[in-house]
Amino acid sequence: MANTFDYNTAFCRNIGWVTASEQSALRGKRIAIAGLGGVGGSHLLTLTRLGVGAFSISDFDDFELPNFNRQAGAMMSTLNHPKAEVLHDMAKDINPGIDIRVFPRGVNADNAASFLDGVDLYVDGLDFFALESRQLVFHACRDLELPAITAAPLGMGVALLNFLPGSMSFEDYFGLEGQPEDEQLLRFLIGLSPAMLQRGYLVDPSAVDFAARRGPSTPMACELCAGVAATQALKILLGRGKVLAAPSGMHFDAYRNKLTHTWRPWGHRNPVQRIAQSIARRQLRRMRSSSRE
Repeated sequence: MANTFDYNTAFCRNIGWVTASEQSALRGKRIAIAGLGGVGGSHLLTLTRLGVGAFSISDFDDFELPNFNRQAGAMMSTLNHPKAEVLHDMAKDINPGIDIRVFPRGVNADNAASFLDGVDLYVDGLDFFALESRQLVFHACRDLELPAITAAPLGMGVALLNFLPGSMSFEDYFGLEGQPEDEQLLRFLIGLSPAMLQRGYLVDPSAVDFAARRGPSTPMACELCAGVAATQALKILLGRGKVLAAPSGMHFDAYRNKLTHTWRPWGHRNPVQRIAQSIARRQLRRMRSSSRE
């Protein structure tokens, strides 16, 4: 007899941590995920296994060999295949009944409204260096009063920020507008990770290259991000439990066995944050000087 899919049976082991009525509510939610690489693919699969019933996903890249160390969907059988297509099929293989809208050219000013249409929550999966697209999506979420989550993989840990309706905006927190690209990247990094727990065990600083838009990564960090982001999604979508909102955040580093809660009132304007930015600028200049020698 052919195998058949049944939603209630497939996700029955969630019951206990969520009620049957909450599971049904998750089935009726739509989550948008832009970027299906390092963290985005893991976000999609984790949220699919949570029983979320609809997604809008976007990515314009194909899988390449340098993706293999961390990206869900990256394997020999999918090499050179579109990430959006591969992750669509993987999610459908878990839950054939989910509704997935695919945006294979990424998110831009022309399709952002369609991408976020009918969405209950946005989860950021964009590449660290995709600042223009990230700003566009977060601004659109702000205008639509959509909650937005970013869980960033840093070293062997995860840094969390939630931007909720009525809380501090993405731009007020990071202050990227009007800044040169290097400064935007620096402010984004320091804003994501005010505690910088990962800094002490970066064994090869030359692997960080802003000019080449390249940085090191680990699979552990990406999986931690998926777990943390999905938990925040559950709390936001079901209205359960305390949800941190920017300028408050959280950073857990598994390598250092350390959890830190961060609070940066005034965001990038915070005096402590400005000191951290200044230190990071000097370190970046030293790293670049060393690489040229």
